[in-house]
Amino acid sequence: MKRFRAGCGRECDGPDDLKDLAYIDLAYPECPACEHRLEPADGPPFCRWIDITASLPFAELAKLDTSIGEA
Repeated sequence: MKRFRAGCGRECDGPDDLKDLAYIDLAYPECPACEHRLEPADGPPFCRWIDITASLPFAELAKLDTSIGEA
Protein backbone atom coordinates (compact mmCIF):
# COMPACT_ATOMS: atom_id res chain seq x y z
CA MET A 1 0.00 0.00 0.00
CA LYS A 2 1.05 3.55 -0.79
CA ARG A 3 0.04 6.71 1.10
CA PHE A 4 -1.77 9.54 -0.73
CA ARG A 5 -2.48 13.16 0.31
CA ALA A 6 -5.14 15.63 -0.83
CA GLY A 7 -4.72 19.38 -1.10
CA CYS A 8 -6.45 19.81 2.27
CA GLY A 9 -3.84 17.57 3.91
CA ARG A 10 -6.05 14.52 4.42
CA GLU A 11 -4.33 11.19 3.73
CA CYS A 12 -5.41 7.69 2.72
CA ASP A 13 -3.85 4.42 1.60
CA GLY A 14 -4.09 3.15 -1.96
CA PRO A 15 -2.53 0.79 -4.51
CA ASP A 16 1.25 0.78 -4.96
CA ASP A 17 1.02 1.05 -8.75
CA LEU A 18 -0.69 4.49 -8.84
CA LYS A 19 0.82 8.00 -8.75
CA ASP A 20 -2.48 9.64 -7.82
CA LEU A 21 -6.09 8.88 -6.96
CA ALA A 22 -9.28 10.63 -8.06
CA TYR A 23 -11.51 11.21 -5.05
CA ILE A 24 -15.08 11.85 -6.21
CA ASP A 25 -17.06 11.72 -2.95
CA LEU A 26 -16.17 15.35 -2.01
CA ALA A 27 -17.92 14.84 1.31
CA TYR A 28 -15.95 17.26 3.48
CA PRO A 29 -17.48 20.69 4.28
CA GLU A 30 -14.64 22.60 2.56
CA CYS A 31 -14.74 20.54 -0.67
CA PRO A 32 -17.05 22.86 -2.68
CA ALA A 33 -14.66 25.82 -2.16
CA CYS A 34 -11.34 23.92 -2.20
CA GLU A 35 -8.77 25.19 -4.73
CA HIS A 36 -7.66 21.58 -5.37
CA ARG A 37 -11.11 20.53 -6.61
CA LEU A 38 -11.15 19.81 -10.35
CA GLU A 39 -14.31 20.22 -12.41
CA PRO A 40 -13.93 18.68 -15.88
CA ALA A 41 -16.52 19.60 -18.51
CA ASP A 42 -17.24 15.96 -19.34
CA GLY A 43 -17.42 14.40 -15.88
CA PRO A 44 -18.12 14.86 -12.18
CA PRO A 45 -15.95 17.11 -9.96
CA PHE A 46 -13.12 15.34 -8.14
CA CYS A 47 -10.10 15.88 -5.92
CA ARG A 48 -6.67 14.64 -6.96
CA TRP A 49 -4.85 12.80 -4.16
CA ILE A 50 -1.11 12.54 -4.88
CA ASP A 51 1.45 9.98 -3.66
CA ILE A 52 3.07 11.58 -0.59
CA THR A 53 6.55 10.59 -1.80
CA ALA A 54 6.09 12.42 -5.13
CA SER A 55 7.05 16.04 -5.59
CA LEU A 56 4.17 18.43 -6.12
CA PRO A 57 3.25 18.84 -9.80
CA PHE A 58 4.21 22.52 -9.97
CA ALA A 59 7.04 22.50 -7.43
CA GLU A 60 9.72 22.98 -10.11
CA LEU A 61 7.85 25.95 -11.60
CA ALA A 62 7.72 27.60 -8.18
CA LYS A 63 11.52 27.49 -8.05
CA LEU A 64 11.91 29.57 -11.24
CA ASP A 65 13.45 32.99 -10.81
CA THR A 66 10.73 35.59 -11.31
CA SER A 67 13.28 37.96 -12.86
CA ILE A 68 13.55 35.82 -16.01
CA GLY A 69 12.56 37.96 -18.97
CA GLU A 70 13.00 41.26 -17.12
CA ALA A 71 15.95 42.52 -19.14
